Amino acid sequence: MDDKIKQVTGEISARGLRVGIVAARFNDFIVDRLVDAAVETLLAHGAEPGDLTKVYVPGAFEIPVAVKKMAVGKRYDAIVALGCVIRGATPHFDYVAGESSRGLAQVAVDYELALGFGVLTVDTLEQAIERAGSKAGNKGADAALTAMRMASVLRQLDS
Repeated sequence: MDDKIKQVTGEISARGLRVGIVAARFNDFIVDRLVDAAVETLLAHGAEPGDLTKVYVPGAFEIPVAVKKMAVGKRYDAIVALGCVIRGATPHFDYVAGESSRGLAQVAVDYELALGFGVLTVDTLEQAIERAGSKAGNKGADAALTAMRMASVLRQLDS
């Protein structure tokens, strides 16, 4: 009976995909590691360097605006959003992290966008370092994998 059920799971392949990477400059010592891992992952899965575009914005709060601008043009099959927000002594963290997440989710839904979410929201610098290539892997790579799989899922749902 299960063999009659159509499944859409998506493939992890960047072959033929045009991918935008939007990265925050704030906390760039962490974000640069995320960007490098995202690019390496995309190239390892068949992306051509000429099909990748990196856009740098001041901080995580500004990421959704750039992603929306890229989504409106429909020139990208997937976008990877990368940033790092580290909790401080004020509620600023909550506003920046929350609005960045909310804005990205809204753009993804509104534009049916294959979005890889790689905006770290951490309590400490140590946690950021762990998620940018040490103990917890690299969330930039994870976001690139998600973007590829979602691009494939969306293409399959369109066919």
